[in-house]
Amino acid sequence: MTTLSVGEMYGTHPEGIAALLEVSGASTMALSFREDRAFAALSVGRFGAVGSTRLDWSGAEVFERSDAFDADELRRLTASYAGVDELAVVFWSNLAVPSVALAAAAVADHAEAVLECSPECWIYLTDSDVLIEFQDGEGFTAGRVPH
Repeated sequence: MTTLSVGEMYGTHPEGIAALLEVSGASTMALSFREDRAFAALSVGRFGAVGSTRLDWSGAEVFERSDAFDADELRRLTASYAGVDELAVVFWSNLAVPSVALAAAAVADHAEAVLECSPECWIYLTDSDVLIEFQDGEGFTAGRVPH
């Protein structure tokens, strides 16, 4: 039995983001494993975990929590916290689906497609140093990445 490393498993199921890539076009880039890990080290990697897919926000500056878990709420949060022309990196709960980088405005424009990729995701706003966590059925948390 051969066991794959995380790096070998990463991005093996790009079909998970196919609909997002189709609607967003050339403005969205699937990240390599190295790029994913570099952005993760600046964002989701700075949080502890609660269970297998939730971040531990204790000790972090939380701006807001929302029980809404739809595209309209993701659009609102992105508009509230992203700067003009800001880059966003979207991580999924399954490393077999490659993370993507795109303009934060494109996250808002294609919020439905973003949320359809996975039941959990994290949107890192690179200039604002803000992370938005999405848990399907539970809602969103937005806050500052701890340093």
